[in-house]
Amino acid sequence: MGRRVTFTDQAKADLRAIPQPVAIQILRTLARFLESEEGSVKRLQDVEPPLFRLRTQDYRVIFRDLGGSIEVSRVRDRKDAYR
Repeated sequence: MGRRVTFTDQAKADLRAIPQPVAIQILRTLARFLESEEGSVKRLQDVEPPLFRLRTQDYRVIFRDLGGSIEVSRVRDRKDAYR
């Protein structure tokens, strides 16, 4: 059983700014993670409440785990993701 996902307004804007084929691949990677917990996910250090990042191509999906769902807060290029 998969988990639900919500996007902040900033995450929606980030996705709209990415070329469409790349954005679709990011969403597919996120869907695979939600269904099977597969993917390159790590907890970000020294951030409270905890944030996680999911690697997909040259982009990073920054999200918060809310138990039964996740909240995506940013979708950034890897060179800008942690600034």
